[in-house]
Amino acid sequence: KKYYIYILKCKDGSYYTGVTNNLKKRFLEHQSGGIEEVTPISKRPVELVFQEECRLADHAIQREKQIKGWSRIKKEALINRDYEKLPELSKNR
Repeated sequence: KKYYIYILKCKDGSYYTGVTNNLKKRFLEHQSGGIEEVTPISKRPVELVFQEECRLADHAIQREKQIKGWSRIKKEALINRDYEKLPELSKNR
């Protein structure tokens, strides 16, 4: 089974990081308000800006928690695939 860590960019410019085993379904839930407590109407529409695949649920959950703890700048480096910036951005926190 595959699991996905994903980052959404919300209408208000904020980022939401989540994990799921069905990315298409989860994205549609965010867009439609099916997950109202996470993506209220003020944050919609959302845009999928990053996804990463994992084979194990535990690893996916661990990675989601890691990314959620990152600064906005570090998340943007990940979104932009600027992997070489990630270690330096970790030092600055």
